[in-house]
Amino acid sequence: MDVFNSRIHKWYSLFKRDLPWRNTRDPYFIWLSEIILQQTRIDQGLAYYQKFTETFPTITDLANASEDQILKLWQGLGYYSRARNLHFTARHITEHYNGVFPRQHHLILSLKGVGEYTAAAIASISFNLVYPAIDGNVFRVLSRFFGISEPIDTGTGKKIFTAIANELIQGTDPGMHNQALMEFGALQCTPQKPDCLKCPLKDQCYAFSSNKIAELPVKLKKTKQRDRYFNYFVLSHENKTWLKKRTEKDIWKNLFEFPMIETSDATSIEKLLSMPELIKFVDPDKAIIKSVEDWKVHLLTHQRINYRIIQVNLLQEITMPLDLIEVNKKDIFNFAVPKLLETYLTGNS
Repeated sequence: MDVFNSRIHKWYSLFKRDLPWRNTRDPYFIWLSEIILQQTRIDQGLAYYQKFTETFPTITDLANASEDQILKLWQGLGYYSRARNLHFTARHITEHYNGVFPRQHHLILSLKGVGEYTAAAIASISFNLVYPAIDGNVFRVLSRFFGISEPIDTGTGKKIFTAIANELIQGTDPGMHNQALMEFGALQCTPQKPDCLKCPLKDQCYAFSSNKIAELPVKLKKTKQRDRYFNYFVLSHENKTWLKKRTEKDIWKNLFEFPMIETSDATSIEKLLSMPELIKFVDPDKAIIKSVEDWKVHLLTHQRINYRIIQVNLLQEITMPLDLIEVNKKDIFNFAVPKLLETYLTGNS
């Protein structure tokens, strides 16, 4: 254990990246960085972290913002429940802790959107509490070095890894130790083709000596994706278009999108235009189909969104459903929209 820790810590001192959240122990900034970096690469998350810290320099500033403002700033990061939980928790801390981030591990863990890993990261980095932060990078390093073949996504596997991580963190600077392990997994012990010949642990690494780098760690569950088909109608009349806010308990909750009909398959445009629900916002006698784009695919963790854009010119205004919002085209970028629509709008601006 001592050799493992000393080599990892020395490697970290030499090769760690200079990242803004590593130059602070402020729990607000640590929490913000951890939430942003969930399911997000550091090179992408860094720009969002900078935008959030500049716009909301304190947790009270974040709490006082509107959800629409936060979702707009979050646009493009995906997993929007993270942004909604971020806002909820900022308000909770402002209301119940006078804007001061709680110091106790169990209180941190009780915050909405904060799981075991994030709570441990905040507790160790900000408050020097001895809790191991075990993310995918740490699972990989420990599995390969110690030769743990128990799947990381089983109860037994998590207990084994937690026990080892708990032993390793004892007697260390817990915040530095956790960051060192995670950084080592991110840069050195990478998922694909790690540079084992330059690894300071290679002489004692089980996976390297047994030629099992590609086999570890083991994971049982495979993500299943289901197909969905979204037909977006971009309505246009003079300088106006229309948006709808997604309020259902579904992906992209509280983001805006163009009027949309979801179908069970890649329905033909002829069949789509004959659907009775279309008349709510497109009257065939008062509209012209300007263009129908080919189907495209937007991948989410559990869903494959097949979508197409149908541009419609309205010959005259019609009474729109109450859930459609009239928007001046020049103001369209003020609204938080899903990534696939952001890409469309950016390409047609």
